[in-house]
Amino acid sequence: MIEVQGVRLDPALRRVWTQGTEVVLSRKEFDLLHALIARAGEIVTRDELMRTVWQTDFWTSSKTIDVHLGWLRRKIGDDSRHPHLITTIRGKGLRFERLAPGAVAAPADDSQLA
Repeated sequence: MIEVQGVRLDPALRRVWTQGTEVVLSRKEFDLLHALIARAGEIVTRDELMRTVWQTDFWTSSKTIDVHLGWLRRKIGDDSRHPHLITTIRGKGLRFERLAPGAVAAPADDSQLA
């Protein structure tokens, strides 16, 4: 089970929940979300997504990823104009954000350092 920012994904059952409510995704939408959330916080290039999600080294269409990303964002509640889950890093790729904008990471527990 992978959970980031309230989005929970079960790779074995191929099921997704957002804020506790199950979201029905197509096969490609699920694969795209899995490819991104599994590497939350990292930039995933479009070439990597074409290889892992579409199992191809060539672009079938320059808009393939964008169209599926739009559908995915709508279903998981990520505003495409002001995304907080999946952000586009211009010229580099896409990133599933670990924290919502303005969120502060929990401080390290100093008692574990001893």
